[in-house]
Amino acid sequence: MSILVFGKTGQVACELQRLHPEFTYLSREEADLSNPDACGETILAAKPSAVINAAAYTAVDHAEDEESLAYTINAEAPAAMANACATLGIPLVHISTDYVFDGSGEMSRAPDAPTAPINAYGRTKLAGEEAIRASGALHAILRTSWVFSAHGNNFVKTMLRLSETREALSIVADQIGGPTPASDIALACAKMAQNLNKSGTYHISGAPSVSWADFAREIFAQADRIVTVTAIPTKDYPTPAARPLNSRLDCASLLSDFGVKQPQWKDELAKVIRELT
Repeated sequence: MSILVFGKTGQVACELQRLHPEFTYLSREEADLSNPDACGETILAAKPSAVINAAAYTAVDHAEDEESLAYTINAEAPAAMANACATLGIPLVHISTDYVFDGSGEMSRAPDAPTAPINAYGRTKLAGEEAIRASGALHAILRTSWVFSAHGNNFVKTMLRLSETREALSIVADQIGGPTPASDIALACAKMAQNLNKSGTYHISGAPSVSWADFAREIFAQADRIVTVTAIPTKDYPTPAARPLNSRLDCASLLSDFGVKQPQWKDELAKVIRELT
């Protein structure tokens, strides 16, 4: 089965390469998502069995000033991919985000819950989802949150770096979500691409739910770093883009349809820390 993956150096793509080196991975030089038409043409020329889009504009704060560019990459490029997949009659697996929700309440969001993004990044990702659904392509949209791994830029690597020079940190405690290992997202994407027979939207997010402050405490505990974490509210850590307070995701349908269990993030965190330290 020939599977074409957009993205080569991102967290999920790096983990996909560990699982499936036989897939074809496209770098930014080979497939620039700021040129959506070229992305579609690449698929039509390659004629793969399936496509995984593991590439995106993910600079959440910069998107507030670059929403047009983020829209091209996060909405127009996936639309072009989906249209090409529809033409070839092949499935598309696309990674999306919890940021399509407004983050209100305390309940886990189901895949069919109402969307209402509160920042530019979320708006562009939601537009990408809508374009894929409208294309008529066989597709799976996989929303996730708080991705971490030994690759790229993520909260775990930032905390480990800061722990080298800081003895105390103030970290937000009223944003709650599920840290998600990139390795589990990669596993889910591969299973979907190889077994997709109906279109749908799914969630993958680590358990148990936790605040950023408590996530940081677990990172420091597992890495044997002595850092005092002071919990603060979001209002005391202003950012250009608003963040959802509730990022809990209901992952039940991913298990029932593809047999992918909700990740236990503490177990995978231990593996990532061993790799990084």
